[in-house]
Amino acid sequence: MNKSGPQRGRRPGSPDTRAAILDVARRRFLEDGYHAVTLRSVAGEAEVDLALISYYFGSKKGLFGAALALGANPAEVLARVVEEGDLSTFPERVVRQVLAVWDDPVTGPPLLAMLKSAIDDDAFGELVKEAVEREIVDRIAGLVPGRNARQRAAAFATVIAGLIATRYLLRLEPITSMTPDEVARFVSPQVRQALRGPARDARPARRPASRS
Repeated sequence: MNKSGPQRGRRPGSPDTRAAILDVARRRFLEDGYHAVTLRSVAGEAEVDLALISYYFGSKKGLFGAALALGANPAEVLARVVEEGDLSTFPERVVRQVLAVWDDPVTGPPLLAMLKSAIDDDAFGELVKEAVEREIVDRIAGLVPGRNARQRAAAFATVIAGLIATRYLLRLEPITSMTPDEVARFVSPQVRQALRGPARDARPARRPASRS
């Protein structure tokens, strides 16, 4: 005869399980920073199977975005843009995608709230900075050829951050009232130049002369 009693072991998947994971992840990200938190450590503290976190959130980027209640995670948006085409069209595509998620009435406000929190709260700002460095700057640096790739990736982030700050935080005119097509036309060349960097940094390595 089986006796009823408290169940031991890891929690099965359920809405409550998802909420428990997010509670742990949110606190751990804020306390320990983005780099130090692992999916395994969150699973252990939330007492769930590691596979459940992958099932619910897909990756550390996904967990981070969900923990901050972001409808659109900038790192995942960037990953999609990278996967959907080559670098020759990347500047235009990334500017348009940034505008799409920040202009959207559902995904835009949580992103703006995150930006304001990062400005007002030093600890939260440090967390966001670390996530941007690892998930955006490092990702771009791995894609662009030539020297000083990380500096050019940081310059890319500077242009995008400037666009976001002027259009959505400061609401600077005329950038705020410009259509996405207009913004893309003016800002995409700056993104392209940031990724290219000084001519000597982006110059491909010279091939050795062939011997006859």
